Amino acid sequence: MKVHAGVADYKFLMAMVVLFLFGLVILTSASSVVASQRFGDSYFFVKRQLLYGVLPGIIAMYLFAKVDYHLWKRSAMMIFVFMIGGLLLPFLPGIGSTLGTSAHSWIVMGSFSLQPSEFAKLGSIIFLAAYMSHQGETITKLKEGFFLTLGLGMIPIVLVILQPDIGTVSILFGILFAMLYFGRAKYSHLLMLSLAGVLLFLVMIWAAPYRAARFTTFLHPELDPQGQGYHINQAFLAIGSGGVFGLGLGQSRQKFAYLPEVHADSIYAVMAEELGFIGAVGFLFLLVYIAFRGFRIAKHAPDTFGQFLVAGIISWFMIQSFLNIGAMVGLLPLTGVPLPFVSHGGTALMVALAGVGIVVNVSKQQV
Repeated sequence: MKVHAGVADYKFLMAMVVLFLFGLVILTSASSVVASQRFGDSYFFVKRQLLYGVLPGIIAMYLFAKVDYHLWKRSAMMIFVFMIGGLLLPFLPGIGSTLGTSAHSWIVMGSFSLQPSEFAKLGSIIFLAAYMSHQGETITKLKEGFFLTLGLGMIPIVLVILQPDIGTVSILFGILFAMLYFGRAKYSHLLMLSLAGVLLFLVMIWAAPYRAARFTTFLHPELDPQGQGYHINQAFLAIGSGGVFGLGLGQSRQKFAYLPEVHADSIYAVMAEELGFIGAVGFLFLLVYIAFRGFRIAKHAPDTFGQFLVAGIISWFMIQSFLNIGAMVGLLPLTGVPLPFVSHGGTALMVALAGVGIVVNVSKQQV
């Protein structure tokens, strides 16, 4: 096998740069009104994104692109232990916080805050890629391979369920399913896992009345347009108002205190309103192209660890994007999942850019 050492996949990297810069432009536009109303500064959220997400994220991406990805295989167990420890911290008094949400998923120390669950996404991928590449064909065996891998992968998911954060649970479960699929688990085992996932989702809805209300609203958004259905109906109105070509960048009307969370999970609706059907679909094509280049890198990685690692990272980006966009267009229930590389969130952007760096490093060594 011929290894193209030192030659990165620049098509993938340039596509990620386009997504990254486009995300900053959309965040600047979408968040301007709410930032001005809450903090008296139209660029408040963008400044925070630059300081806590872009700056450390670019440094992380550069370093991770330089470091041989095999280091993560040797450090997988340590990463797993630190990941579990990080997920336990939000439960500690004086450290953990909800920051106004329904989930106890934040660590707050003075003015500094972060979400350990963001690190768990990349940490789970690294650990599972290392473990599965070591196990080899045993993944096809139910008890010795599939159940053992599933059990290890479920540990961070259970901790996030306890917070509880159904959006992050959905992402982590999707990552685990994708990793098992790429690890060539049997379809019958994956079907069983799918049914268990649906059951888990229904149990989490049943356990909390507000989630049940959200699910009912997803099925019938017209029943309570001023209550539980307000968010999704305003998203529909934003997307519909955009038409084919949009109202123009910066011209959204729904961001003026009508559509909730315009800087976070509703940002795709604002994008569609301002850039129209053309812009919204163009964004989807960009995601598809990134997925195509990413899975191509995975296919040509020099070993199974590299293949699983890249496939897991790209699956993470695509699963989270699908959960966000699907909720905004009414295909999925609202879960508060942010749009990767676009929504406000310093920790999320930093970790995602670190993941991009790993993919770039693997692409330098593809065969």
